[in-house]
Amino acid sequence: MSDTPNDILVHTEAGVTTITLNRVDKKNSLTRAMYATLADTFEAAAQGTEVRVVVLQGDLAIFSAGNDIGDFLQQPPSTQDSPVFRFLRAIATFPKPVVAAVCGPAVGIGTTMLFHCDLVYAGDNAAFSMPFVNLGLCPEAASSLLVPQMLGYHRAAEALLLGEPFMAEAALEVGLVNRVVPPTECNAMAQAQAKKLAAKPLTALIETKRLLKKGQTAPVLERMAEEGESFGRMLREPAAREAFTAFMAKRKPDFSNC
Repeated sequence: MSDTPNDILVHTEAGVTTITLNRVDKKNSLTRAMYATLADTFEAAAQGTEVRVVVLQGDLAIFSAGNDIGDFLQQPPSTQDSPVFRFLRAIATFPKPVVAAVCGPAVGIGTTMLFHCDLVYAGDNAAFSMPFVNLGLCPEAASSLLVPQMLGYHRAAEALLLGEPFMAEAALEVGLVNRVVPPTECNAMAQAQAKKLAAKPLTALIETKRLLKKGQTAPVLERMAEEGESFGRMLREPAAREAFTAFMAKRKPDFSNC
């Protein structure tokens, strides 16, 4: 059992590692240090048999606002070894079950990471959005591949081109979440399901997940790398510069020349 008093809390008990996004004052926006901790935690949990299931959760009012823009601008991800890409590869290739509990807004990577989870439970206050285009950027986390597979092309285009939020019931309808519950019950629901999984034979869980994802892992990693290259290039282009400048200045961006 261990708790770390910082922006990411990691607690392991009875085969379940619970990762809590704990930067609520900043809407659980993710920094390079947080991505590094997430990557390290998933990489360690993948080894051995002590950890059988991982649970990802945020706060009852906010799951994650996505990237911390200020931190992001200080040192944008430039290589595939950047902490954010390490985390994405780690969760995409994680061999054991991952359960997510999502309450409140899940923005950008706050939504796209869920496509790599095995079970997702949402509070009825959850709102999912992938506003990459609004920031002059492209999707990440292989979402340009996985979102149309799950939602169908036209709903995926609506979600990724417009970047507007969709609510928990819509996420349930398209299969992104397994169940919608009151926010006060969401974490308990995820923990209960994780305990059920942890009681099952780990070898059977791992092999079943491998078979479920067979044929998908290589295309996911390939798309993730392609998106990463585009994302890094677009960060340096006028549209992203205008979007981020406007965000920091709290004004509406002007993309008329982008």
